[in-house]
Amino acid sequence: MDTEEFQLPRSRHANERLHAMIPGGAHTYAKGDDQYPENLAPVISHGRGAHVWDIDGNRYIEYGSGLRSVSLGHVHPRVTEAVRRELDRGGNFVRPSIVEVGAAERFLATVPTAEMVKFAKNGSDATTAAVRLARAATGRPRVAVCADHPFFSVDDWFIGTTPMSAGIPAQTTELTVAFPYGDLAATEELLTRHRDEVACLILEPATHTEPPPGYLAGLRDLADRYGCVLIFDEMITGLRWSEAGAQGLYGVVPDLSTFGKALGNGFAVSALAGRRDLMERGGLRHSGDRVFLLSTTHGAETHSLAAATAVLTTYAEEGVTARLHALGERLAAGVREAAASMGVGDHLVVRGRASNLVYATLDENRQPSQRYRTLFLRQLLAGGVLAPSFVVSSALSDADIGHTVEVVAQACAVYRKALDAADPTPWLAGRPVKPVFRRLA
Repeated sequence: MDTEEFQLPRSRHANERLHAMIPGGAHTYAKGDDQYPENLAPVISHGRGAHVWDIDGNRYIEYGSGLRSVSLGHVHPRVTEAVRRELDRGGNFVRPSIVEVGAAERFLATVPTAEMVKFAKNGSDATTAAVRLARAATGRPRVAVCADHPFFSVDDWFIGTTPMSAGIPAQTTELTVAFPYGDLAATEELLTRHRDEVACLILEPATHTEPPPGYLAGLRDLADRYGCVLIFDEMITGLRWSEAGAQGLYGVVPDLSTFGKALGNGFAVSALAGRRDLMERGGLRHSGDRVFLLSTTHGAETHSLAAATAVLTTYAEEGVTARLHALGERLAAGVREAAASMGVGDHLVVRGRASNLVYATLDENRQPSQRYRTLFLRQLLAGGVLAPSFVVSSALSDADIGHTVEVVAQACAVYRKALDAADPTPWLAGRPVKPVFRRLA
C-alpha cells in the first residue's frame, strides 16, 4: 500500500479520546502515539496469534507484542484454558489459594537457582522490592544501577536518574549511582569510592549484546568481595534467553532476580526470586527486623498465576525458547539481506539476541536518527507490519517472516532514496517519532 494512501481515521479519533482522559494517551509511555509517525498510531481492536487488527480494520504482523510480554502469541489456547478454569473458581480470596502453591512450585522448578519466590503484578514492584531487601540486608543506602540499561522501575530510586525526573527529590536521586556494562574495573572503582555504602548492583544480565567472557562471574565476585547484593533484572531475559533466564544460560547465580513480561503471556504477573536467607527477611520465620517486601492485593489473582503456570509448562514441554531463537535468526538474516540488497545495510542495523531483536535507524553520517526511524515505521505500517522492534513471538509462521522481509525490502528502497537526498523529510508526513525518556513533552 502507498503510504500516502494509508490513513487511520478511526485510530486518530480514538487517540484524541485517549489523550482527553488518560495522561499520555496510553498506560505505558512506550505505547504512546508519540512513538509512531504522526496520525499513524493504530489503536488495537483485537489480536490472535502473531496478528493484531486495528479499529480501522487493518491487520498487522505484530512484533514486540505487549512490550515483549506476549511471547506465545495472543489467545494462546493452553494459557487461555488455564485462565478460564480459574475464572469459574474465583479470582481473589482473604487467604492464599492452592493456585499459589502450584505457581511457586512450577516457577522454582523452572528457575532452580532461586530458593524462594514472591509474585506481584508489575516489574517495577519486583525490582523495587529487591532494592529494598538489599538495603535492609546490608544496612547500606546506595543503589548501583547499570548505566547502559534503559529501564528498571517507575519508582523514585531509578526514575530520578532519567530525563523525566520531575517530582523526585534530589536527595533520593543522589543515592543511586551508575556503573558501565561490561567494565569490571570501572565497577570496582565505584565500589571502592563508595566503600561500605553500596547495597546492591542491579543490571540486566544481557540485552542487545552478549556479556563479555567472564563478566557476569566477575560481577558475582565483586559483589561478594564488597559485601553487596547482586540483582539480575530478568524481565526481558527471563524465558527468552533460556527457560531459567540468563542466569540459567550463563551459569551465574545472582542473590536476587526479577521476572515478568513473558511470564504471563500478557496477563499481569511478575516475580521476585532469590536466596532463602534474603527472601525470608520479608517473611515470618526469622528473628530480625521485618522487611515490608511485597504486599499486593492483586499479586495472587488466581487467573494470572494460572497463566504463569501454563506459560512455564508450555516453555518447558514445547521448547519455546529454541523456537524463538530459530524464528529470530530467520528474521534477522532476511532483514539484513533485504537492507544490504537495497544499499542500506549500514543504516538499518539489526541487533540483539535472536529471541530479542531490535533495530537501529542511522542517517547519512551513520548516527541514530528518529527521522529515519519515522520513515521506516511509516513504510512498515503501510505494509501491514507493526514493528517498534523485531522481537518475535512463537506464533509467527514462515509466511509471516517472509512477508515481513518483503515489506522491509520495500521500506529500504524508500530509505535509500532519502539517504541519496540526504533528507528524509519528504517521506515523514509530519513530526518525527520521539524518545520515551525526554524532559519536555
